[in-house]
Amino acid sequence: MNIILLRRGILPVAFIIVITGLFFSMRHIAIPFHALYRDASLTIDVRVEDLLSRMTTNEKIGQLALVEKNSITDTSDISSYGIGALLSGGGGNPIQNTPKTWLAMVNDFQHAAQNSRLSIPLLYGVDAIHGHSNVLGATIFPHALGLGATKDTDLVRRIGEITAQEISATGVNWNFSPTVDVVDDTRWGRTYETFSSNPIIVSELSVAYLTGLQSEFVMGTAKHYLGTGAMAWGSSTNPDFKIDQGATLLDETTMRATHLPPFAAAIDAGVNSIMVGHISWNGVELSANHYLLTDVLKNELGFDGFVVSDWNGVDEISSDKYLAMVTAINAGVDMIMLPFDYKTFTTHMKRALDSGAISRERLDDATRRILRAKFSTGLFDTEPVEDEELLTIGSPKHRTVAREAVRKSMVLLKDVNTLPLNKNFSHIVVAGSSANNLGRQSGGWTIEWQGVDGNWIPGTTILDGIKNAVSENTKIEYSDTGFFSARNERADIGIVIVGEAPYAEGAGDNEHPELSTEDLQIIKNVKAISKKTVIIIVSGRPLDIRPYVDSWDAVIAAWLPGSEGNGIADVLFGDYLFTGTLPVNWPL
Repeated sequence: MNIILLRRGILPVAFIIVITGLFFSMRHIAIPFHALYRDASLTIDVRVEDLLSRMTTNEKIGQLALVEKNSITDTSDISSYGIGALLSGGGGNPIQNTPKTWLAMVNDFQHAAQNSRLSIPLLYGVDAIHGHSNVLGATIFPHALGLGATKDTDLVRRIGEITAQEISATGVNWNFSPTVDVVDDTRWGRTYETFSSNPIIVSELSVAYLTGLQSEFVMGTAKHYLGTGAMAWGSSTNPDFKIDQGATLLDETTMRATHLPPFAAAIDAGVNSIMVGHISWNGVELSANHYLLTDVLKNELGFDGFVVSDWNGVDEISSDKYLAMVTAINAGVDMIMLPFDYKTFTTHMKRALDSGAISRERLDDATRRILRAKFSTGLFDTEPVEDEELLTIGSPKHRTVAREAVRKSMVLLKDVNTLPLNKNFSHIVVAGSSANNLGRQSGGWTIEWQGVDGNWIPGTTILDGIKNAVSENTKIEYSDTGFFSARNERADIGIVIVGEAPYAEGAGDNEHPELSTEDLQIIKNVKAISKKTVIIIVSGRPLDIRPYVDSWDAVIAAWLPGSEGNGIADVLFGDYLFTGTLPVNWPL
């Protein structure tokens, strides 16, 4: 039989098939289970060096790629290209947006990574900048500017912990937060993502938030390096923006004194990733700036984590994607948020390494930094997430902390013998575009990148909170427009909740942030039928109310409070005192 097979040429073919099959099946057991990098008892440095020594060039290249999850049409690419990290951008949800489908989605990607030769786990990143806000049902906290008004480091630490718990319950292990920018110009559409215009407050709250995240083994990201909060109006390279993705014109002394300290504080707190901003300084894109990325950040400040670029940020360097990639990596960017074409990226990296445009030492340095962050975050040693952990998402315990954050964030801008309100008023009218709208309470980066307008998310509106606070004998009338039926007597109090519609990033750049004509008309309507009027402003930054504020009895800055509107009523009706203070200047 063997002779016949040999003569017909069948045996060699069969032999080749068998050997080939054995080779591919051996790929998954080629690395012994006693390999040093698998041993959790060893130091991180030992494990990193062992793993790095076993990696091929292609596997190292893959670690440098941060890919948007919808770009992965075949999950086997995660293994074949050795992809190191995925992300969900704003609105990057599974088709059915539930905590369970999120967990299933992330687990599917992680299983694909486990099927690679070395089983290197993925970093999976999200913009959970005020809770796990992409996920329907998550606890939505006040945005950072509201937390800056609290100046409460313990509260912010607890918010970091809770956010990490809800993130990790869905399998996610990397948060693109906190924003440690020091905001100079509140016309910027990202003002609400910042804690304050005071670098000391920004540093203290950023460290508190990172401490909370990292205590639950979720990796944080200090962003946007460096000076992003000081971009000049009209300098944006994006034709649709005015200031976002623009230029910082500060001298180095001012840059170091004001904008560098929060990053130094984050490094001291053990942050593992720092994101480079869409910004230029002295005519050079930050992602191409070797001095700031390598000399200052890595060498001077001793940052041993990895530098990641922002969405398409490297492409700002040059229209030649190869040249842009080479420049960024040589400048000090370790991981590139591509975010799409990882196949071309791989080809470009091989070309750059073969030609010497990028050295093998630089590739190893970037890979080493990324692996160190993965080991430090515990990715190699954690058990798969179970469905039971999903119960923590949006839990009553978490929402209680969010409610606390809301009431501590409120700032009393004006009061003429009006507050606190009496829960036993016989008649209250409530009006305004933000009175009964969880989307407006929550702002951008909620379910979708630009946020949602309306009651899409679970939570309590400010109107609901008022209803929950007052006596059962109090009559409450509500109209979003402020038009009420004719009456003989004025209401005891009129409460008008107005402000900004949701926005994110440069879409929110606004040369003159102010109340709309419609909002001002609503206020006028309510004043006409009320003995006194309280104005609650829901916004991502200070609004110019100077022409009108003298005619209002009380004014409250509620910022973007999130899903727990009861917290507004807690202070409005005197259960708690106003304790928030302005995190940025608000001219009155």
